[in-house]
Amino acid sequence: MKNVILIGLSLAGLAAAQMRTVFPNCVSGPLASNKVCDRTLSPSVRASALVDAMTTDEKLQNLVSKSQGAPRLGLPFYNWWSEALHGIAYAPGVRYADAEPFNASTVFPMPVLMAASFDDELIEKIGTAIGIEARAWGNYGYAGVDYWTPNVNPFKDPRWGRGAETPGEDVLRVKRYADSMVRGLQGNKREKRIIATCKHYAGNDFEDWNGTTRYDFNAKITPQDLSEYYLAPFQQCTRDSKAGSIMCAYNAVNGVPSCANTYLMQTILREHWGWTENNNYITSDCEAVLAVSLSHKYAKTNAEATGICFTAGMDNSCEYEGSSDIPGAWSGGYLKIDTVNRALKRLYEGLIRTGYFDGSNAEYFNLGWKEVNTPENQKLALQSAVEGIVLLKNDGTLPLNLKKGTKVAMIGFWADDETKLSGGYNGRAPFLHTPAYAARQMGLNVIVANGPVLQNSSVTDTWTADALQAAKNSDYIIYFGGLDTSAAGETRDRYSLEWPRAQTALIEKLSKVGKPLVIMQMGDQLDDTDLFKNKKINAIMWASFPGQDGGPAVMTLLSGKKSPSGRLTISQYPASYTSEIPMTEMNLRPTGKYPGRTYRWYDKTIKPFGFGLHYTTFKVSFDDNLRGKPPGHLRGPVKYSIQQMLERCRNKYPDTCPFEPLKIKVTNTGKMTSDYAALAFLSGKYGPPPYPIKTLATYGRRRDIRPGQTVDFVLNWTLGNIARVDENGNTVLYPGKYTISVDEPTLASSEFELTGKVAVLDAWPAPPK
Repeated sequence: MKNVILIGLSLAGLAAAQMRTVFPNCVSGPLASNKVCDRTLSPSVRASALVDAMTTDEKLQNLVSKSQGAPRLGLPFYNWWSEALHGIAYAPGVRYADAEPFNASTVFPMPVLMAASFDDELIEKIGTAIGIEARAWGNYGYAGVDYWTPNVNPFKDPRWGRGAETPGEDVLRVKRYADSMVRGLQGNKREKRIIATCKHYAGNDFEDWNGTTRYDFNAKITPQDLSEYYLAPFQQCTRDSKAGSIMCAYNAVNGVPSCANTYLMQTILREHWGWTENNNYITSDCEAVLAVSLSHKYAKTNAEATGICFTAGMDNSCEYEGSSDIPGAWSGGYLKIDTVNRALKRLYEGLIRTGYFDGSNAEYFNLGWKEVNTPENQKLALQSAVEGIVLLKNDGTLPLNLKKGTKVAMIGFWADDETKLSGGYNGRAPFLHTPAYAARQMGLNVIVANGPVLQNSSVTDTWTADALQAAKNSDYIIYFGGLDTSAAGETRDRYSLEWPRAQTALIEKLSKVGKPLVIMQMGDQLDDTDLFKNKKINAIMWASFPGQDGGPAVMTLLSGKKSPSGRLTISQYPASYTSEIPMTEMNLRPTGKYPGRTYRWYDKTIKPFGFGLHYTTFKVSFDDNLRGKPPGHLRGPVKYSIQQMLERCRNKYPDTCPFEPLKIKVTNTGKMTSDYAALAFLSGKYGPPPYPIKTLATYGRRRDIRPGQTVDFVLNWTLGNIARVDENGNTVLYPGKYTISVDEPTLASSEFELTGKVAVLDAWPAPPK
């Protein structure tokens, strides 16, 4: 966006190289006379002026992710494909310099671990940090100003290869993460810092399983599950959080490919949720348009499929090279000029709202290298890993008594391998600090031995001898195992929830050495049953992919500098679960054939969503005075009239109206200062059966609660948080008794009662027949 980028590069040459982002020159040259450069006009008028000036050929060349621009008009090439899942990430539209500046960006933990903090304030700060770095990248031509993040598909099946990209299995956690992240990324000014893109719309939560792939899968989803679970995060992104963009998915939903699905993109997204305020746009997942004809067989030709997708409401086709058939769709009559103009106006209005055409007058023009990987961002990366890591087992061994010279055996594949820390969809970090690095910085006597990852018992063992020698020579044994990105990722799901055989064999031998043994588990959840039963394994922590300062985060917790306070965002399932239900089954509720999904409908988890231990203990009580009950009196639950609450509701969408805040007192009854995340669940026999086991309704986090200290929590929630969804997809308030339980397992419970008549908060549009 600086002058050298505005005027110093050939548009034609850049379009060929497809390397640097060039911002339009609205100061001189052919574009300056177009009204798109007139900042006094509305974004929609400016976008229309630009599109009206294009020839048909120019228009057709700008409907894809590698938009060719219009050199005749002075409109530069633009690559819409930039990524920033947990920091700026490698993508066709993102470039890293070989040396400073712009050679590295902050790498935060993977979202499933960030979300485990249950700290919305922290997530918004991270989103802001990522958004600032991403805009700096764009300003200097190393990326665009739109980014395809966050991933808000709920993580309902533990085998899903991309689950770590998401905030977890619970829809409220996903929604609040999405809200905080989108607000941070886009900023709160008149112009957007960057355009956030919530993906993948909709029902996209597996990659490749038993011959069915995401490219040809037809997700059969009931209106109830669609409204309540699969689409709810996108409602948050669009209707409530005002994300600038959405990505439609590869898979079909109820017989219609997502990127050709008028019901999803028009009826629900734009009409029911009103996502038209800023003429927002939809991009396809990459090569999804081709899949409409090639994989789904929904259209006879690629040209027909291309026309169907744009007509249904998609505005941009993401392509690696060229996979849609826009010329064929045009010449075959499948793509009309009104549809083309509509798509382009949406796209360019999005860019206008970032200041893309405004040069030095753009609100975020001055963001640059000095804003990248700042000390503040480094602190956020470390803090988010510390807050998210979950303590699953501890017999009192943790925290470790670590002093200078203490001999620590650090064994396993990620003990001192910095390449393991980032996870997937990552960029180039300025540094990657391993646990062994952090331990050395503490002055510990570190003995490192490598370990296996996915190897089975038939592979030659090259690790056990060194591992046992290290263990015998140590005061403490810390085993760094679990899974890395070779086990699961994009295009690759898991078939097993068991620990790799070579790792379990090594852990068993280490447990017999006779030294304190701690397991640090990386990656997705595994069945830890045998580890929990083994009394010689003293403690277990889950660290997912902890980012650039993952090592210091681990040592901060192991040493007791901070107490663990993260909570599981994905339940830990028994290994047998993989044989009980196929990945292609989309029903959440248990059926006669299959068990249920997520902690709401499955009661045989090893450790459920929300579980997490501390180095101290807590007592929770309800503030009776604040709940409207005299202290010590048990006169039955507080009652709330449904009709009276709705009479007081003034919001356009009744499900967003506040319910009376939940006020609780939390006392640290142990001996160590600790953060505490209060999770409040609802349960009861209200609404249609079957009834969920329990449902997260609100949560909050307080930091540094001292031993003996009591703190007040005020947990805000809405009518939508206490409602249920009926079989038709309607969000409904039901009369009945509601049980509130705090923490997992429950530390305190209470009740309230809703009285009056059933009330629909949101009437779900009926699907086409």
